[in-house]
Amino acid sequence: NNNTYLLHKRGWNGINIDLDKKNIELFNISRPNDINLNYAISDTNGFTNLYFYHDSSPINTLNKDVSDYQKATVKKIKKIETHTLDDILKKVDFKKKIDFMNIDVEGYENKVLAGFDINKYKPSVVSVEFLDLKMKNLELKNNNINNLFSSDLYNYFINNNYHFVNWLHGDLIFVHKNFRDKY
Repeated sequence: NNNTYLLHKRGWNGINIDLDKKNIELFNISRPNDINLNYAISDTNGFTNLYFYHDSSPINTLNKDVSDYQKATVKKIKKIETHTLDDILKKVDFKKKIDFMNIDVEGYENKVLAGFDINKYKPSVVSVEFLDLKMKNLELKNNNINNLFSSDLYNYFINNNYHFVNWLHGDLIFVHKNFRDKY
């Protein structure tokens, strides 16, 4: 249940960032050649609320609207430190090309992108989770392309020279214009 696992199995490496320390410990075991970092990412360096369900929960979120949408009960609200993605990449002195970027932050995608200079790094392919809270149930059969086209997330990528190429369950796939074949 990881969008980068098959790439890892083919010899790719990269940076894995997760706010759950236990997930980073698992990355350190399973992907020792990657850079594995325990951070919460946002649009600013500061503090915010984590709506915490349990350790390693895929629905732990920094987004109150997403938390309110969930049927599960929040175990507690924790105050946690956030960092921008740009600052994290600067700390690790990242200078490589980003071939594939995966963003799955339970409704906090716009905040993560606001703290990332996409025009500087220009990832070739981006997979980004799209949670459409207008749906009654977050299920593939309920996806609505009109909600996608009017979303801030979709328009962010289109306005930054990306083409929308696929939608798989809750993940949108965008490809930078310079990565596409020339006609």
